[in-house]
Amino acid sequence: MGKGKSGQTKSEGKNTERQGTRRRGTSSAQSQAMTHHAAQSVPTNPLRSTPALPALDGLPDWPLVLTLPATFLDPLATLRCGQAFCWSAVTVGGKRVWRGMSGPHPFLLVEGEKEHTVHSPTATPAAAARYFNHGLDVEALLASFPDDPWMARALAYCGGMRIVRQEAWETLATFICSAVKQVPQIEAIHMDLRRTFGAEVAPGFHAFPTPAALAAAGEEALRRCRLGFRAKGLHGTAVAVAAGKVDLAALEHLPTDEARARLVTLPGVGPKIADCVLLFGYGRPEAFPIDVWVERILRRLYFRGKKLPSKERLQRFAETHFGPWRGHAQQYLFHWVRTARPPEAMDPPKKKAPKKKSKPKKSRLH
Repeated sequence: MGKGKSGQTKSEGKNTERQGTRRRGTSSAQSQAMTHHAAQSVPTNPLRSTPALPALDGLPDWPLVLTLPATFLDPLATLRCGQAFCWSAVTVGGKRVWRGMSGPHPFLLVEGEKEHTVHSPTATPAAAARYFNHGLDVEALLASFPDDPWMARALAYCGGMRIVRQEAWETLATFICSAVKQVPQIEAIHMDLRRTFGAEVAPGFHAFPTPAALAAAGEEALRRCRLGFRAKGLHGTAVAVAAGKVDLAALEHLPTDEARARLVTLPGVGPKIADCVLLFGYGRPEAFPIDVWVERILRRLYFRGKKLPSKERLQRFAETHFGPWRGHAQQYLFHWVRTARPPEAMDPPKKKAPKKKSKPKKSRLH
């Protein structure tokens, strides 16, 4: 995965981290474990103690399309956890407001103490509910997770994080751009592509460019959007999708293994990117992307002191240990470790090798 700004104080951040113990549908066993680990000084999310956000005087008068209970969704954790890259936050009238896009639809999400409201000039209520996964059975999700201390700590830290349902082409193109990049860099590339090749659908909001638009742009034009070597894969995939060589809409109806096999035939797409697309673009909770972060998490927390496992063994472990919603488990663990950086999950700093003393050169007589 590639891998929010907030005006909250540290104490407010800690309170939010512990909301996971009170999430709707949490089983008693999960609640006890989450409460136990939250009480053990759960680290403050550094994203919650950043400087104040830019302030705006007002918002567009867009229709209300969805209301989300604050107990269901933590916008900061959801929109800054490395799954979507087109969201930014501002303050309006003392409230935090998120500006973002899904496919061709602009969105504003206004945070509230008891509920969040979602506004859009073009999206239907059904489209907004689909994007924010409003039909998610949280009780079934939490009940499926193993009773292990690491999951409990991750849930205590970001229990209100939700996997959003993004448009498949946008997800595919963005994760091709994510290779060997950090989240801020991926966000910058993603927004460059929107502004350069996407149509402006509202003031300051650009739709994600179509496969045909990126195919026509050419590889060199894509490189100018800070893609580097990734431009070749993105352009090749755009050409293939625009030509109908892979029908992204048809993948919706295929079994996960078959859909993955089709995706990895595209330029720049390997198993990890394919799993990101399946999880974030097609809503397949059994997809478990393994990047360097997730590999480190599994190795340090679940295979400590054991032989270094292969990617295949890690996938088998994820299937049996985390269960049918393992993609969601992966995202909770990823966001917790990436932002809180618990020492148990981090590799120790590398020791610098001592400099070799150079032998004095023998003088040569002439």
